[in-house]
Amino acid sequence: MREIDYTHYFWQDDKVRLRAIQDEDWEGCYRSNFDTPARLLLECAIELPPTILGAKKFVEENAHFSSTNGRIMFTIENLDGDSIGGINLNSIDERNGTFSIGIVIDKEHRAKGYGTSAMKILLKYAFLERRLNKFNDCVLEGNEGSAKMMRKLGCVQEGVRRQVVYINGKYLDFILFGLTKDEFIEKQMEDGELL
Repeated sequence: MREIDYTHYFWQDDKVRLRAIQDEDWEGCYRSNFDTPARLLLECAIELPPTILGAKKFVEENAHFSSTNGRIMFTIENLDGDSIGGINLNSIDERNGTFSIGIVIDKEHRAKGYGTSAMKILLKYAFLERRLNKFNDCVLEGNEGSAKMMRKLGCVQEGVRRQVVYINGKYLDFILFGLTKDEFIEKQMEDGELL
């Protein structure tokens, strides 16, 4: 196959590229499931030990945008083509124009701006292509990395749902964040990232 020219590709910026989950992604999925602190922040629970069969099943159910659970699942790559995490558009309510996004960046690639870049691409798609109007998300208490990313994206802290998750013998809060389409566009203009 000829080399692909990504110069004007919608699903890429100067740090990351989003692509469909592929069958061979099961191994990275399996490996990332051993990062208990990250999985805890993502799933809000201690999961059973990972299995190869479970990783293969997850990939099979979500590869090539074939998910039937209402989530649009992507693999995040750096510009060298290395898989560095995953992101998904979920909880889509077309009637009210609301949605959420789930994201995980592999441990060795965190704190390099990859997550923020991937989020901006997916927010742009949700707001400007899907005509959705409001991004809603919650961050588990203590997840400072995600809270910082939400603020960097221009999200507003809208509240706290107190003591809703039970982990390791104590109850934790959800910090609620939101971003409207107009706020997203305004933030992109302020940052000089013209749409």
